[in-house]
Amino acid sequence: MSYEQLPERLRKTCLALLLAMISPLPSDLAANPSFLDERFVTLDDWQPMTFPNIKRHSTYSIQPCGNKTCLLMESDNSASGLLWKKTFNVYEYSFLKWRWKVSNVYRQGDSATKEGDDYPARLYVLFNYDPEKASASKRIKYELAKLLHGQFPPDSSISYIWDNRETTKPFIVNAYASEARMIPVSSGSAQVETWQEYSVNMLQDYKMAFGQDPPPLASLAIMCDSDNTQESAKAMVDYIRIGSGP
Repeated sequence: MSYEQLPERLRKTCLALLLAMISPLPSDLAANPSFLDERFVTLDDWQPMTFPNIKRHSTYSIQPCGNKTCLLMESDNSASGLLWKKTFNVYEYSFLKWRWKVSNVYRQGDSATKEGDDYPARLYVLFNYDPEKASASKRIKYELAKLLHGQFPPDSSISYIWDNRETTKPFIVNAYASEARMIPVSSGSAQVETWQEYSVNMLQDYKMAFGQDPPPLASLAIMCDSDNTQESAKAMVDYIRIGSGP
């Protein structure tokens, strides 16, 4: 049977399918494909991230947020996070976007000290450790960590933070670990209780903070903590996206 002999309804269906196959993607999707578009409808792709000797954990839940849902993070003299279960190649998908707001900053918060190392919101990019590319001293250190905790810790990390104090520093070396560098994307209390949106280039930020290229594979974690300051805060996260373009 030829195309002309097909019933009119079937011809229209075939034509629609053909057009769908040859039509180009919308320009923004074609130019900037996404690896992750997390809208926080569920937490199925996330798992708890806890720390040794910290018994009080922050809480994470899906809550109504206008006509959609958001992630609510709550900390009360506590610390824990959510770890994304997947990994991505930061060289293929180097752009990270997200939107959040916080209820308050911490009075005793101070990014320069261990006692003040708490933030109402922070988003980690955790870079995978590769023993084949590590120095001898680093391999010994990480093998010991694996014996203690059952797995290798991240090679390094950058975390985007809402700093408690006004700052113009491009990055801060974490008071607990030099392998962790923090980048203040917001600071101080002027914008609390307002939605703030960010778009960053993880490759450029890593080079700026560490002075070298990052390992290729990475994951994400998000956290609201207050175990050092013994204060409390809430934060809402609207979305997190990873893509190949801004």
